[in-house]
Amino acid sequence: MAEENQDGQEKTEEPSQRKIDKYKEDGKVLNSKEMFVFTGIAGAFLLMYALSFSFRALLFEWGDLFVLSGNDKLEDLPATKSLQALIFITKISLLVGIPMLIIVLATQFAVGGINFAPKALAFKSNRINPLSGFKRMFSLKSLVELGKALLKVGSLFASAIGVIYYLLPQMLRITDGSLKSGLELTRSSFPLLIGALLVCLMIIAALDYFYQRYEHIKSLRMTKQEVKDEYKQTEGSPEVRAKIRRLQMESATKSAKQQEALQNMGEATAIITNPTHFAIALKYDVGQVGAPKIIAMGKGLIAKRIMEIGIEKNITSFRSPLLARALFFTGEIGEEISEKLYNAVAVALAYVYKLDRGEDLDAPDIDVPEDLRFNENGTILKEN
Repeated sequence: MAEENQDGQEKTEEPSQRKIDKYKEDGKVLNSKEMFVFTGIAGAFLLMYALSFSFRALLFEWGDLFVLSGNDKLEDLPATKSLQALIFITKISLLVGIPMLIIVLATQFAVGGINFAPKALAFKSNRINPLSGFKRMFSLKSLVELGKALLKVGSLFASAIGVIYYLLPQMLRITDGSLKSGLELTRSSFPLLIGALLVCLMIIAALDYFYQRYEHIKSLRMTKQEVKDEYKQTEGSPEVRAKIRRLQMESATKSAKQQEALQNMGEATAIITNPTHFAIALKYDVGQVGAPKIIAMGKGLIAKRIMEIGIEKNITSFRSPLLARALFFTGEIGEEISEKLYNAVAVALAYVYKLDRGEDLDAPDIDVPEDLRFNENGTILKEN
């Protein structure tokens, strides 16, 4: 039966990568204590066997610590022997500690991977809560751990009894032989006993690994609602994503329209610029019915292209940042300009007409309505 969460929903869905990563950040990775016990003990015995070839030299070095030669000065003896003992202890620590550390890291890497989680070191107040402690002591997990401990002790005891029973005939005749035969029996029996215990520990470690793996995967499972909520958090709600797609489509359509409008630049009467970020090409024939129309407009690269085409086609440009931004954010290509900009555009076009006739005059001040004064992002400028 699938596990249920507090809302009563079954956790039937596979965990997402985001939840797996979050568990790793909290230090929750697959772990098996019995696997560490097995690899640690097995590694220790293998290390003892490997170091057995140098036991003689190590014993002589150890014994030398207690040997006083006639050349040693009594006042220098404590310092000399202390340094010699420190070197010996350091050597033994490195010979034993480094291989055991490698075994522990290799075991964790094979079981659940190496994971550094600083959040796992943070203080958790519920760890010192007596009620939480009692719940952990009498939980199902505690019963399982107790059962594993009893199984481990029982199986190890049974393995040892089995080996002793197998060697019992030889052990009963040990008094009939010499000391040498007795030592030979002990030497040959010890590896057999250790091997049987290691096989037993290996079986327990394998069972514990698969059980811990099952529990870990079960704890990672998610309900359908959790999957939906996480999807909304990572990808956004359907409404937001629909709005983003709509804005992207509108932006793409507007950009395509601005590109197509460049082909009609030959009809433009004047270009209103920002002077570089925005450019709006206007068409107006004196005496025509209606207001000036926007032939082309754009910002950035499109604005630059409009000004380049204007230079190629000898179209006069007029620089007015406020007017250019007002036309860009209130107008549409192919449409007439906003009624609120009639006077401002009329002043600008009149100046352009005079320039086209060869008159030399100063640029006029363009008065743009306050509610149409935008910044480069399309936000209305506030009065100081």
